[in-house]
Amino acid sequence: MKKRFDLDKIDLQILSILSKDAKTSYAEIGKLLFVSGGTVHVRIRKMMEYGIITGSKLSIDYAVLGYDIIAFIGIYLERSQYYKDAALALENIPEVIESHYTTGGYSIFAKLICQDTEHLRKVLSENIQKIEGIERTETFISLEEGINRPPEIYRTDATIESEKKSKLKRARKT
Repeated sequence: MKKRFDLDKIDLQILSILSKDAKTSYAEIGKLLFVSGGTVHVRIRKMMEYGIITGSKLSIDYAVLGYDIIAFIGIYLERSQYYKDAALALENIPEVIESHYTTGGYSIFAKLICQDTEHLRKVLSENIQKIEGIERTETFISLEEGINRPPEIYRTDATIESEKKSKLKRARKT
């Protein structure tokens, strides 16, 4: 059983800043929030201990590496009892980068990354559609990602300032 941890305004502000740029230093967060870098460090460590912060992620432009296709696959299962085995099988396909057990028309909705349409076709026909219990699939190819952002946790002047600095850093890189 997970321990309960009550977040205060500072904790929420820290999470908001880090969710937009996980590389923001403790000292910079402290300046934005008018607390010490040590305070930020202690709070982050405590949120990690309680499982609120579970890691950080690297953002990669996969198109630069030759992966030009992002596809979403709606998967229909013959029966819901096949879900666990199908989910495990999907986990073993490297091109599947997300999967969700869903309500609605599909049993599973998955996100794939492939080099090109031929690669996608092979993954579908040779891997996904051969999984026991999968009745059929429906494929959607992403033409462009319009929005990719973390959910709004807590918005303050400090998080707005942090967003501006992140945008400036990205603009300088291009």
